Amino acid sequence: MTTLTRGRKAGIIGVCILTQILIAVDMTVLHLAIPALSEALHPSTTQALWIADGYGFALAGLLITMGNVGDRIGRKRLLLGGAAVFGLVSVATAYAPNAEMLIALRVLLGMSAATLMPSTLSILRNTFTGKERTAAIGVSSGLTILGFGLGPLVGGALLDHFWWGSVFLVNVPVVIVLIVAGLAVLPESRNPRPGRIDPLSVGLSLVGILGVVYTIKEIAYKGLDHWDVYAAAVVGIGCLLAFLLRQPRLREPLMDLKLFGNRAFSATIGTTMLAMFAQLAVSVMITQYFQLVLGWPPLKSGLAGLPGMGGAMVGGVLGGVLIKVLGRAGTVTLGCAASALGFALYSQVDAGTGYPYLVVTMAVFGVGLALVLTVATDTVLGVVSKERAGAASAISETATELGGALGIAVLGSVLGSLYRQDLVLPGGLSSTAADSARETLGGAVQIAAQVPGGDALLQSAREAFLGGMQVTMLGAAALMVVVAGVAWVTLRGVPKVLEDPDVAVEEPALV
Repeated sequence: MTTLTRGRKAGIIGVCILTQILIAVDMTVLHLAIPALSEALHPSTTQALWIADGYGFALAGLLITMGNVGDRIGRKRLLLGGAAVFGLVSVATAYAPNAEMLIALRVLLGMSAATLMPSTLSILRNTFTGKERTAAIGVSSGLTILGFGLGPLVGGALLDHFWWGSVFLVNVPVVIVLIVAGLAVLPESRNPRPGRIDPLSVGLSLVGILGVVYTIKEIAYKGLDHWDVYAAAVVGIGCLLAFLLRQPRLREPLMDLKLFGNRAFSATIGTTMLAMFAQLAVSVMITQYFQLVLGWPPLKSGLAGLPGMGGAMVGGVLGGVLIKVLGRAGTVTLGCAASALGFALYSQVDAGTGYPYLVVTMAVFGVGLALVLTVATDTVLGVVSKERAGAASAISETATELGGALGIAVLGSVLGSLYRQDLVLPGGLSSTAADSARETLGGAVQIAAQVPGGDALLQSAREAFLGGMQVTMLGAAALMVVVAGVAWVTLRGVPKVLEDPDVAVEEPALV
């Protein structure tokens, strides 16, 4: 085996972090661009939701497949090839002429991003072991969450000077740096005993996930009185059941269900999915709060989110330290509790809330999120062998992305429903204007600027949005309390240091 120098190991961490930041930025940068994008392309509420979470759905649907592909053809090859496609599709996305094309290209971006996420975790798993792995993942997780903060910041700076498509063009130079650096420092790794990929399993997993997600989204927005909701539910659940029944019969399953027999693995996957369901929707809501309720420009809104990013970086570094003191169950529980507190603080936000209050709220929330993700990622990778790293990391990332995307869809739709329920429209609006105002807060802001007496509409729309946001945040806080309890029970007894299943002796830590 080739011995890697400390400098090269640091370079490997750097490339993996850059890759994950690229994905995180692309997931969040669009949230800041939604008002400008809505003005230019005039998407409906359903289209706006698909624009926001179509990327995450496509990514989640293909992560399991791409994790297995990386195990077979090589993680480095898959990462660099996927990065090249990601860059090309980013250029096309920047010039999408309408909402339909933008949705399609966002889905393609998600498909190419699915090649990147399991590859980075697999490379980290194959490079580091034991405490060294925990430290590397802690740094990686903390700085990766930097991407969620950088997304609004970069987007705000670009949108202050350019059109909405510029938020996608910024991916191109990052991809170029990533490919050049990756060619230089990344080692190639793959499963030495690869089997063939079952095409039927690929199709069943993809259609199943998308069918279930579509069902949940449409129920939250339209209710049950539509035939397509029932059709999607039957197809989605049927495909997922067929997928799960097929896997034990295959010599080389796409998803190794035996992994879920490991309590640490299954408990961590479940906790991560529930936590991300509640947490990712915050980015969408707070961006709208800054821009559409407070009326701040994009750059100021991006800068306003920096305390959350700082909290996440602190939480990522603290994760590895707290494992030694509190154990894995205690650290994840603490992270969930901090997130619940953050949600509770968010539920008290209104139009007159001072920024210092928001600083504390965002920092507390960021620390909690990073603690959960750091420990969860290290636990999942620590209990599997290097050969199964791609498949295991793909399952973990699928849970993360699917949970986050479902959170945006469900909580975003719930917020929209509460907004429409509480909105009071002034008299004299045309039916078209009234429909636009009911669709979204962004639509109401646009209509208010175009009609006489628009101030009354604007005030009502902002109050309706804030009321819906407060209720949604309280619900998310309650969910995180439940997740904290589940994590404490299910993760108790998991060792603080997870030895590499492949070796008996742990390698020295990187310092």
